[in-house]
Amino acid sequence: MTALAWLVPAALILGGLGLGAFLWALRSGQFEDMDGAAYRALEDEPPDDDDAPRR
Repeated sequence: MTALAWLVPAALILGGLGLGAFLWALRSGQFEDMDGAAYRALEDEPPDDDDAPRR
């Protein structure tokens, strides 16, 4: 029974943190361009030298 005293509040806190992170991402515009990444993956042109990762 004492395990429930720790698990229920821990689950509520973690759920609240997850909800808060989702709402923060929603407000900061993370989900604005859902199709852009799919189209960029299909482009035939190579990326610019400025966008290429450095080795």
